[in-house]
Amino acid sequence: MATFRIPKIPPTTSKSIRFPNDLIEQVENAIVGMDCTFSAFVIEAVRTALKDLEEQKDNS
Repeated sequence: MATFRIPKIPPTTSKSIRFPNDLIEQVENAIVGMDCTFSAFVIEAVRTALKDLEEQKDNS
């Protein structure tokens, strides 16, 4: 049986950024009915983009 561990929430910093209205609408439509917040979606998208950039850099 796995041992329960209380998850640690990573430190965060609030950043205010502006999104084009059409992009906000697309993200909100994408997460309808999902257990996902706008912030969580954007954070995962940025992580994925950064990984892709690193892979491109490694393959150069």
